[in-house]
Amino acid sequence: MGSVIGEMLPLAVGVAISPIPIIAVILMLLSKRAGGASAGFGVGWIAGILVATGIVVLLAGGIDTADSDGPSATTSWVKVVLGVLLLLLAGRQWRGRNAHAEPPKWMQAIDDLSFVKSIGFGFVLAAVNPKNLLLCVSAGVVIGSSGVSGGEQGIALVVFTVLAGSTVLVPVVAYAVAADKMRGTLDNLKVWLQANNAAVMSVLLLVMGAVVLGKGLGGAF
Repeated sequence: MGSVIGEMLPLAVGVAISPIPIIAVILMLLSKRAGGASAGFGVGWIAGILVATGIVVLLAGGIDTADSDGPSATTSWVKVVLGVLLLLLAGRQWRGRNAHAEPPKWMQAIDDLSFVKSIGFGFVLAAVNPKNLLLCVSAGVVIGSSGVSGGEQGIALVVFTVLAGSTVLVPVVAYAVAADKMRGTLDNLKVWLQANNAAVMSVLLLVMGAVVLGKGLGGAF
């Protein structure tokens, strides 16, 4: 169990410090419907991580893990493919880091998001966005192919979901407790993340890709 938590921890951190959902929740907390929109986004974000990772855990449970001298070849090669995809995505992010494009449409529409719409937006951003999805899939493979009991897999899935969603949940809770004190900090953080989003994400994906690829190659050869 400890080894599973240790292997998935970097992936949970990778999801947690992804700039896009953090920017999204900050913008919601600065919008005219701050309370409802941010709460809905938090619910959708957690649900998206849980569902996307949980499905992969169930699918990966069917992978043969009976190799006596280490992880199965199938598991290892799946990790190799995921690692390569993360590295390619990191390169794409890095190449576009200096591009000055118009803010995405979803940023401009945040002011009008209701509680229900925010749930759907958070879910899609967690479960469908390629960057987060790759990290969730990687974590699901780690948990599902670990060979531990179903109960331990469930605990690992909950731990991953809580850690991965923490950077969205913490601002939502903090704002609910002390909205006035949070506003200046949120403004400053939003400006910094918008300016450095691509660079932060490219470094993040590079590290995660190297970790997953290394684990895969270690088991494949």
